[in-house]
Amino acid sequence: MATIAFFPEGAYGPTNNCAGIGAVLQARGHRVVFILEESFAGTLEARGFEERLVALAPPPEREQEPGQFWKDFIRDTASVFRRPTLEQLGQFIAPTFQALADGAHHADDQLRAILDDLHPDVVVEDNVVAFPALAAGGRRWVRIVSCNPAEVKDELVPPVFSGYPTDDRGAWDAYWEEYRRVIGPLSREHDEFCRARGAPPLPELEMIGVSPWLNLYVYPRELDYERSAPLPGYWVGLESCVRDEQDSWVPPVGDGPLVYLSLGSLGSADVELMQRLIDSLAPLENLRTVVSLGPQHELLRLPDHITGAEYLPQTAVLAHADAVITHGGNNTVTESMHFGCPMVVLSLFWDQHDNAQRVQERGFGVRLDTYGHEPEQLVDAVRRLLGRASLQDRLRAISARLQETPGTVGAAEAIERVASGIVVGAMASSSQPTV
Repeated sequence: MATIAFFPEGAYGPTNNCAGIGAVLQARGHRVVFILEESFAGTLEARGFEERLVALAPPPEREQEPGQFWKDFIRDTASVFRRPTLEQLGQFIAPTFQALADGAHHADDQLRAILDDLHPDVVVEDNVVAFPALAAGGRRWVRIVSCNPAEVKDELVPPVFSGYPTDDRGAWDAYWEEYRRVIGPLSREHDEFCRARGAPPLPELEMIGVSPWLNLYVYPRELDYERSAPLPGYWVGLESCVRDEQDSWVPPVGDGPLVYLSLGSLGSADVELMQRLIDSLAPLENLRTVVSLGPQHELLRLPDHITGAEYLPQTAVLAHADAVITHGGNNTVTESMHFGCPMVVLSLFWDQHDNAQRVQERGFGVRLDTYGHEPEQLVDAVRRLLGRASLQDRLRAISARLQETPGTVGAAEAIERVASGIVVGAMASSSQPTV
């Protein structure tokens, strides 16, 4: 039996992704421990896992809800989401990376103490910045990329966070120039911190490195990018990674198509946007519309024929859904493909723009201007997706394939190999671990 420590970012997406894999490993007899940002205390314990807690910042003045730091951060910067992605680089992406790096600095000693106590056989992290304690001293570690795989850069892949199309490179150079200007100094500063704390150096313009043991990314092949060269063997694509939902859910009565609206735990905090979407969908009385209302649920008004709740067990809902209106978070996109649901994507920030573009250009949904679309455009997009029998057939076939080979099982098997000392794939550099 191995001891496997998971360290997801302090947000629901990475935490749920890791929980699905952790459940498989625990069922296979391994000891699974979750290292969590302290506001998530008890959330994984309730699912039967051990927990260890870290603080990513000084203590708040009052007790926080899970992920409250990021909810507050999003609230205070939400006006930036109306700006082009080129402007979001300096006004949102860079401040977010800075906040994450500050958290890594604050938590490093805590992480070292936890890992020294646990002596894990492998540490699995799902983060977008490096935490040097995880890789220092030659410790076996696995990186999960649960964001859009444009994060793993390639000359044929559009710039990360840009939402730019693959077949029009006209704006790529200017975007990369701005990316270097705003992210370059942050990367160099974080690299110095990581090396000073005994971790390997970071690649240029990166905030996190590549594991020499195993790197997992989650994206169905129908959405994935063409690359100038295949990713090395220590990269493994999971296609989807859907946890078994513990909470039951019963769909609303009726025989109309079921449409699910969710902007994620952060996007749903924009009450004005959420209410506008609900009001836009109100005329579609022949549909069974279900809304994930989020943390500001008490401020939202639902028509009698639309149902919703503060929290919904998403994968249980998607198993019944016929179409999804989403912010384009990577978990929701891959889970929608897993259950064969076409998407209307209303992206807000980070890799959501990349997912929105990829869903549209690969023919699995419609990308709309989140703040600039008219209600009729949303209604028309939903109707068109529900009315395309060929798309429904195509998605059903993809869903069957993804469900036949669960990514959670594939990830667990690969992590087990690392825990036993096996490097997954051949390394091209001299930093290859010896086993």
